[in-house]
Amino acid sequence: MRLPLFLGVVGSQLFAVPTAQALNAPAEIPIAGNGLQISGGIDGYVYGQSGTAPRGEPAASAVGDSPYGANLANALISLEKPSGLLQFTVQLGPVDGLPVLGTVPPKASLNVYRLSPLYLGYVTIAPQNSPFTISIGQISSLEGYEGGLDWQNANIFASSMWYISNQNSLGISVSYTHGPWSVSIAYGDGADTRVFNFLQATATYNTSGANALTLFYGGSVGRTGLNATTYMGQPVSDAPFLINSHMFGAYDSFTDGKLNLVPEVQHIYAPPDHQLMIDKYTSNFSAALFGEYQFGNSDYALGGMVSYFDNIGGQANWYIAPRAEGVGLEFTPTWQDKHLFARLSVGYMHLFNTGDSAFGSDGTSPNVVQSALEVGLLF
Repeated sequence: MRLPLFLGVVGSQLFAVPTAQALNAPAEIPIAGNGLQISGGIDGYVYGQSGTAPRGEPAASAVGDSPYGANLANALISLEKPSGLLQFTVQLGPVDGLPVLGTVPPKASLNVYRLSPLYLGYVTIAPQNSPFTISIGQISSLEGYEGGLDWQNANIFASSMWYISNQNSLGISVSYTHGPWSVSIAYGDGADTRVFNFLQATATYNTSGANALTLFYGGSVGRTGLNATTYMGQPVSDAPFLINSHMFGAYDSFTDGKLNLVPEVQHIYAPPDHQLMIDKYTSNFSAALFGEYQFGNSDYALGGMVSYFDNIGGQANWYIAPRAEGVGLEFTPTWQDKHLFARLSVGYMHLFNTGDSAFGSDGTSPNVVQSALEVGLLF
């Protein structure tokens, strides 16, 4: 079971921290010389996968009952003013189409947020010559390295870390940049619940022009009750451990010429709370190595990912299934020529422990292979 409520981090000018950005977006289009810029993107993919359930029985397999299909991934248009004392960003369009290795390939939707179809929308106060900025509105998540839009990642299929990270939420943030340090703190509702008790923080140290270490935290500082709702209007009672959790993580982005490597570790846990139906401590530990290599000055690149996850304790379905443990592997050759791009991802997952369910017609197979061919346009 997956709640489409945690989608990951999306890069923006709001926070001065490194985020995934695999494809090279063209320069934003200026509007009438008044400081406004417009940009956007649209992409979709066809996919094929093993380990599916018989038609009409998707619950038997973590990847559903469709051995092949086609989905719209994202279609966003962005209007922003990135300079001056008063700045703003507005992004509109269907999202939530980022596939995750070992799960059902999703379709983009306009109904992810209460402020649908608003994906991001915030105002930033940036005093001249000040290291501080303050932003308020529907702001980006600070959790994790992978982007919330598939063209921000070197691979089409995302990892378990992205799957259980927080998405954009309504709140306020303060960012500070000085020398090699960048620090951001955000407070808001978390997971679109309109219960304002979620704190996020990130700190980045650029050890050199080619290396940046980031530490991040995200967690509830209060209790979000079972009667609250989250993304897509789903009740918190479906996964109270996700909403009432604490996440700690780190990643290090290293670049050497045309090669970029990013190791990341993440631990998320929920303490026992009988009022929230969390009867015992439960957690998820995940780790991954992301990589991308650009072939000279050509239009071609190769992305890759090696990942590991372990669901610990209780009946909580953090990823794939309660008590599941496994590894994933993915390779993604990519072509991009200015505005257009195309890429093919092939991913494999093996479960050391299948937990309560896994893959295949009866939900007991530990192996799955997924592939996707994606095409898109960035402007």
